[in-house]
Amino acid sequence: MKNKKIIVWSLLPILLFLTSCARRASSVRKPPTDFFYGTIYKFLGIPMQNSIIWLGDTLGGKNGYGFAILIITIVINLIILPLRLNQAKKQTLQQEQMRLLQPQVNLINKRMKQTRDQAEQMRLNQLLMDVYKKNNTKMIPSMGCLVLIIQLPFFSGLFLGIQYSEVLQHSVFFGMNLGKPNLLIVILATITYFIQGYMSLAGMSPEQRKQSKSVLVISPVMIFFFTFASPAGLGLYFLITGVLAVGQQAITTYLILPKIRRQIDEDLEENPIVEVVTAETFESDEFLQPGSSDSDEKIGSIDSEELKKRNAGKQHFDK
Repeated sequence: MKNKKIIVWSLLPILLFLTSCARRASSVRKPPTDFFYGTIYKFLGIPMQNSIIWLGDTLGGKNGYGFAILIITIVINLIILPLRLNQAKKQTLQQEQMRLLQPQVNLINKRMKQTRDQAEQMRLNQLLMDVYKKNNTKMIPSMGCLVLIIQLPFFSGLFLGIQYSEVLQHSVFFGMNLGKPNLLIVILATITYFIQGYMSLAGMSPEQRKQSKSVLVISPVMIFFFTFASPAGLGLYFLITGVLAVGQQAITTYLILPKIRRQIDEDLEENPIVEVVTAETFESDEFLQPGSSDSDEKIGSIDSEELKKRNAGKQHFDK
């Protein structure tokens, strides 16, 4: 749960940065010339701008530029799709592994809340690490930031390309001005990301679902504020990406997840879950007597070394 809170707070500065970027750009009609925004516009904005205009002119019609944005968005997402599915497969596998270990983790967390003894808390943390380590599972869940990082240059170029193009600023797509924010696109984009997040909860255990509800809100809220402060052309990018994300989530939930569960069931027949912690663990002499286990001996040796250093320092000071 702490990891999820870290993710939440780490995303807030990104949202503030993107929003401030949108406000700054929307107040300036001349292309930026400073080092930071000027460099991004030169290497990302202009190529994206030229691509949209060329494709829009090729398609023709008053909605040509809007269709150009849709086509470019679909192509970008198709390029990223294999990476998305591979990442989704890894995350789903990790979630299933953690679901199987949840009973042992819950026992440790319950005991952790009941004690304030620092030595016991250290032994509990060691037990928690052993639960994951002996079952070949990572403690920290995969955040899946790589896909977001890859998309960053595309929608940065799309935003700047639309914002500083007179042609795209005044173009329309079925009556919507692509150069100004559009409330309908904002609402639809927010809904699609909420649906995608809700679908991701379908295959989770009740415990995992409870922990993931806060993360469910983050993506739609970010999309709402950013599309609200961005031109409708960029809103189209997020809307289509959200629709495709719903399709990807359907593949993950209804095709990948059942396959992974069958695979895990087969693996469990040969390699059953290693039971590190049971309800009786905390009543055993090994746990109650400090220094009786290997982990406690390590902790004890560390404490002894630290005590020797302090005593040596004290003797030196007294001299």
